[in-house]
Amino acid sequence: MTAPTTRRTPLVGWLAAEGISFVGTRISMIAIPWFVLSTTGSATQTGLVAAAEITPLVLFKALGGPLLDRVGPRRVTLACDLLSAVVVAAIPLLHGLGLLGFPTLLALVAVAGALRGPGDAGKAAMSPEIARVAGWSLERVAGLASAVERTSTMAGAALAGLLVASVGAADALYVDAASFLVSFVVFAVATSGLGRPVAADAEADATSYGRALRQGWDFLRTEPVLIAICAMVAVTNLVDQAYAAVLAPVWAKESGAGVAVLGTLFAVMSGASVLGALAAARWGETLPRYRTYVIAFLVAGAPRYVVLALESPLWLVFAVTAVAGVASGCLNPILGAVILERIPAPLVGRVSSLNTAICWSLMPLGGVLGGLAVAGLGISPALLVAGAVYALTTMAPTRVPSFRGMDRTPDAGARTLPGTPPPPHA
Repeated sequence: MTAPTTRRTPLVGWLAAEGISFVGTRISMIAIPWFVLSTTGSATQTGLVAAAEITPLVLFKALGGPLLDRVGPRRVTLACDLLSAVVVAAIPLLHGLGLLGFPTLLALVAVAGALRGPGDAGKAAMSPEIARVAGWSLERVAGLASAVERTSTMAGAALAGLLVASVGAADALYVDAASFLVSFVVFAVATSGLGRPVAADAEADATSYGRALRQGWDFLRTEPVLIAICAMVAVTNLVDQAYAAVLAPVWAKESGAGVAVLGTLFAVMSGASVLGALAAARWGETLPRYRTYVIAFLVAGAPRYVVLALESPLWLVFAVTAVAGVASGCLNPILGAVILERIPAPLVGRVSSLNTAICWSLMPLGGVLGGLAVAGLGISPALLVAGAVYALTTMAPTRVPSFRGMDRTPDAGARTLPGTPPPPHA
């Protein structure tokens, strides 16, 4: 029998690699929009850069699912992390050489997004195997992963504010590039022997890539709970993308708060959400999922947009953001467990990638719509509209009876692939 410490090694390494990667990602999420705003002064161009990253990210998340199942999520993740380091480092390098025009920036950001899509999907696809090896429930592993994500994004946001203020937005991206290299090494060492193609799907070699992708979609569309979650998260991600890429940076610039306050605001949100994620990791198995969903989204959504729109004092902005962060931290572990426990092992790569791609499908419009809203309405009205859309979207699924099915845990082991007969009874 494997010793407990050995069984925990892949989990610890997986979490560490995720954390390092999230620190770098948060730096780029703040540095790139601020770089565009500072050099062009255009909210519209800032939104276009965000769209240039998210569009290929979503596309390659959706199309990369069969590759994860055939090649293995570990290999895909490692390749994407290594290439991402090169692409991200090229942005400040070319800027320093005076060769970074706006079209070149768009192209590099697009390539970075294309690599991040299957890379992130590969890490997520390994979570059921990581949980099995560690001997823990999906709620606990998802809760820890969410806590690591929130902690690292908090650190990354604070670090981003300091880096951008001290060395500039472009040079701050060197840290993001370095984070990909460190994540590559940690992930490679800790997960050795894991993340291989699923044996039950070995006949996939004889299946066309398009048909393999279709199998994932055929399964996903038969799951009403997953479809409801996908639709809801797609819209809220659009609003959140508008907030992170345009609305919050423009608010910080026009209000005079500055980039340091912007980084601190994101850090407070992430830091507070760690508490919620840890609570979900500890008690998520016993929480009523549907009721937790409703309460958490009412608190985590619209209020943080409203306080910015009303030009509230900074102490109130930070207080509301902190409460929203705690509530939001409870959501991802629960939703993640709901999604993964419904997917058969041979389809994890395809279905989880498609699920994430649908959830992210509207995000390319977030930055563009955010920029247009600010240009057409002004920052305060744009924030109020965003908050209203967030509230309506998150509460809409409560009117659909099948959505309450998230409280019922299916026997994931008994799920079958589309087009195959069910297993015989024991």
